Amino acid sequence: MLGSSVVNPVVDGVLRDVEKREAQVPFKEIKARSRDMEPTRDARAALLRPGCSVIAEIKLNSPVFGPTRVDRRAIAEVSKAIEDGGAHLIACQTERLRFDGSLHDMAAARAAVSLPMVCRDVIVDPYQIHEARCYGADVLPLQVGILEEARLAALLDRAESLGMVVMAEVRTPEEADLALRVGASVIAVNSWTFDTNDLRHGVFAEIVPGLPSEVIKISLGGVTSVRDLLDAASSGADAVLAAEAIMSGDDIFAATRKLAAAGQHPSCPRR
Repeated sequence: MLGSSVVNPVVDGVLRDVEKREAQVPFKEIKARSRDMEPTRDARAALLRPGCSVIAEIKLNSPVFGPTRVDRRAIAEVSKAIEDGGAHLIACQTERLRFDGSLHDMAAARAAVSLPMVCRDVIVDPYQIHEARCYGADVLPLQVGILEEARLAALLDRAESLGMVVMAEVRTPEEADLALRVGASVIAVNSWTFDTNDLRHGVFAEIVPGLPSEVIKISLGGVTSVRDLLDAASSGADAVLAAEAIMSGDDIFAATRKLAAAGQHPSCPRR
């Protein structure tokens, strides 16, 4: 199931959490619920807007930067500020272990806006895919580095069968090659290491030249300013994920507007 090199307390914790939730809501039931949900929102169109699209990430905590200014009770308000600021998608950290996240956070965000929702979690089990759809996920990440090829392909097919866009998260050229082999059409280059949370600058520019032109390319990590967004776009990014650049300030609307306007400005490199 998981990559042979993966011995990670985060993955172990995720699997334990899934086991507990499945004991409360059996797989057969969550699967049936997921197939009765309203259609997904068009995330692919949002990612392919002219210029560089902005995915604004909502999270309550970070293993690197600590607690954010966002209160769980204000997620709807924060989501509206992000939408009004011009972001194209909202990513919500639902991972409990490192980010204090919850699927309920994503559901609250989705109910408040019309933007497509990205479920930011460590997905290793089919149960999580149906569960994420039940809580409103339109885009689902798959961490290529922690999954064996057969499992990666199976999870990708399952998510796409529910109408979700799969965002294959890669950190090396080898992982990008694997993502392409299993049919990923959206590849997100994550500059943060999975196990040590170190930021590696230049990873996006290293990996993107090896990707086909038709693949949607997303830069995850390290985008904290307009300059960072423009640099990512210059390297081929169709979209960037911005977290601290938006969550750390006092004015979420203004921070979102600044990045979104830069991404849509005529001077921003385009696909």
